[in-house]
Amino acid sequence: MLEIAICDDEPSQLALIHSYTTQFVQEQSIQATIHQFLHPDDLLRSCEKQRYHLYILDIVMPMINGVEVGRTIRQYDQFAVILYTTSEPTFALQSFSTNPINYLLKPIDRQQFQSTLSLSVAKLNLPEESICTVKTHEGLQVIRFSEILYCEYSSHTVLFTLTEERKVVSKAMQGTFTQYLAYFLQDKRFIRPHASFLLNMDYIERFTKTHFILRSGHSVPIVTKKYGAVRDQYMDYLSTKRKG
Repeated sequence: MLEIAICDDEPSQLALIHSYTTQFVQEQSIQATIHQFLHPDDLLRSCEKQRYHLYILDIVMPMINGVEVGRTIRQYDQFAVILYTTSEPTFALQSFSTNPINYLLKPIDRQQFQSTLSLSVAKLNLPEESICTVKTHEGLQVIRFSEILYCEYSSHTVLFTLTEERKVVSKAMQGTFTQYLAYFLQDKRFIRPHASFLLNMDYIERFTKTHFILRSGHSVPIVTKKYGAVRDQYMDYLSTKRKG
């Protein structure tokens, strides 16, 4: 699932870019969720809890311009694609400090814009989305792997903490937590730093000898005797992503 964030303080421009983006993903049969933000502060607050693959940023915005937003994004995500749109060509040189995929002047040419989106998708090279089905007291809940921040085992149930502050609690499970996690651990983004926790490494901001700290502010414990192996697994994952 491609997660796209568009930020422009002009409602008409935001609507136009959203329209062009929607048309592109529909024509290309790409599964995508498009998030719209009228103020850069709203986008940055969302980024604390939600990972986006592609950011489409206006540059001239109130309080903080799009280049500064891009720099903030790069502090915790070196792999996302950033595309700038603007009516002011004077920011072109500054914008390239954030390694954007393109810099488009308004009025936006639809064909050029969608060509850039095509290049962005190719660069991201997103794998086919994996999902799991969780039995809850409300019924079956389908969860995308990319939505999972972490999950915790307690009293024979599994609590999934998801993006956008959502939580899902499973029904009492049969078998062990180790058996339950076997399917998830086939995916290289997941790590088990503690007997009762599974963590999605895409959401890690930093780590200490005792905890992983997520961009959302959550923390997941690391078992002391597993610290070395867990640290190496995470660093190997980062290295693999950079090469990709």
